[in-house]
Amino acid sequence: MAETVVVEKTREASRLAGEGTAVQAAIASGHVIPRPWGYERVKGVMDVVAAGAGLIITLPLWVLVATLIKLNSRGPVLFRQERPGKDGKPFEMLKFRTMVKDAEKRLHEVIDIEDIGDPLIRVEHDPRVTGVGHLLRVTSLDELPQLINVLRGEMSLVGPRPISRSIHDPRNALRLRVTPGITGLWQISGRKNENTDFMLSKDMEYLERRSLGFDLLLLVKTLVAVIKADGAR
Repeated sequence: MAETVVVEKTREASRLAGEGTAVQAAIASGHVIPRPWGYERVKGVMDVVAAGAGLIITLPLWVLVATLIKLNSRGPVLFRQERPGKDGKPFEMLKFRTMVKDAEKRLHEVIDIEDIGDPLIRVEHDPRVTGVGHLLRVTSLDELPQLINVLRGEMSLVGPRPISRSIHDPRNALRLRVTPGITGLWQISGRKNENTDFMLSKDMEYLERRSLGFDLLLLVKTLVAVIKADGAR
């Protein structure tokens, strides 16, 4: 038993060491890695301008998607769920509804919540997903309403993804120090078949590398991933 504990601690130390000294220092201090002066302010302005333009351009699409959702199944057009925002402050994240109306109440039908070991629940061929919902997920159109979250200042276009379930890992406290995003490094790195550890590792890498240029690069790569339906589920 003692040897097992030592091995697990060694693995944990090795994993954190592999993520760079800057991340280690940030985890130890509880403070996010600092960025150049003005980064957050300029990024905030870019978020509002881009989200506003995106909302106007995609408005006809909103009407079409809303109509299809209402014709396909009973329930509201939008799915609302409380997620942790910057500094852990909860906010209501918006998505187009892709499941049946009572999907959250029926989660126990498709997975044993008490026995799940990873907070990032993946249910292949989930029977709760509607026909239109599957199409929205494949095309990532279900994420469009989060442009409203960006305009409200609750989210950014790029940043760590807000996760609904608790994650007991010191890296999670660090990722919560910044504004969550619609997309990020994790989303374009093959998220479909990966777990929480992979997500946290990618988020730590983003925190080290984040800059206006890197954010723009991730947005371009996200657009490519959406067109290719890479990582859709």
